[in-house]
Amino acid sequence: MTQAARLPQQGTATAPALMLVQIACLQAGSAVAKEAYASVGPSALAGMRLFFSAVILWPLVRPSLREVTAVQWRAVISLGLVLAAMNVAYFQAISSLPIGVAATVELLGPLALSIALSRRLEHLAVALLTLAGVLLLTGLGASLPAVGLLLGGTAALCRAAYVALSRRVGRLFPDWTGLSLALACGACVLTPVSAVTDGVAVAAHPAVLLTGLLVALLSSLIPYALDMTVLRRIDARTFGVLLAVSPAVAAAVGFLLLHEQLTVRQLAAIALIVLAGAWSVRRTGRPAAPEARPDTPDS
Repeated sequence: MTQAARLPQQGTATAPALMLVQIACLQAGSAVAKEAYASVGPSALAGMRLFFSAVILWPLVRPSLREVTAVQWRAVISLGLVLAAMNVAYFQAISSLPIGVAATVELLGPLALSIALSRRLEHLAVALLTLAGVLLLTGLGASLPAVGLLLGGTAALCRAAYVALSRRVGRLFPDWTGLSLALACGACVLTPVSAVTDGVAVAAHPAVLLTGLLVALLSSLIPYALDMTVLRRIDARTFGVLLAVSPAVAAAVGFLLLHEQLTVRQLAAIALIVLAGAWSVRRTGRPAAPEARPDTPDS
């Protein structure tokens, strides 16, 4: 059996574990970033997140720009722009929302994508069960800042686009060249904006640069690399549902690191989300027909 043929079976076995590591790192990075908001603004942390990620990954990958095709450039530039927008929107959202709530609102994007890509009733049932938990955790009708919810909704749209584009980039590049180029494109767009809006604050608190480096490792490099690995092996629908445990992890991280309290309603919602995630893992464990891999980029 060839390596390509083994990928679906390999992915179904390792995807849940990789996703759990991804989610834990991402939410821990968000908590570290939020604790630094007393010194610098969300835009500064978002800019440092992409900048340090690009600076670290570029020399490790050493992408050959001459070998990148027009189709590949379009994909990585699109992903880079989405990464920049998603970072700003989410980091702004957690400045006014608890991390668990912000992660829940952001999850609506991948969930909507998961529902749109559903082909079976069982797939739709998993997505809808997760959506019920998400809506319960969000606490619709509660006194949540409208600006925070709007920013969370923007992050949700970007997250859905990120899932689709990250999968495409992962399949257009056999290595980490695509991720490296996308991070560089996003950093080129976001870093100058962050320097203009928060450069003075960063200069007044230079120690925050170390925080930015840690946030880059936890919230970008490790999660994005794991995302691309997983998305090479499973479809976007399954990926979207596996993200269902993200609000549960985010709520736990917010409680442990930031002392953000959980209500009975939120705990009930988390239970629904984890149940849906566990169901998805069980369904993902069944062998599926391998998806054709576009070794030759289309035009």
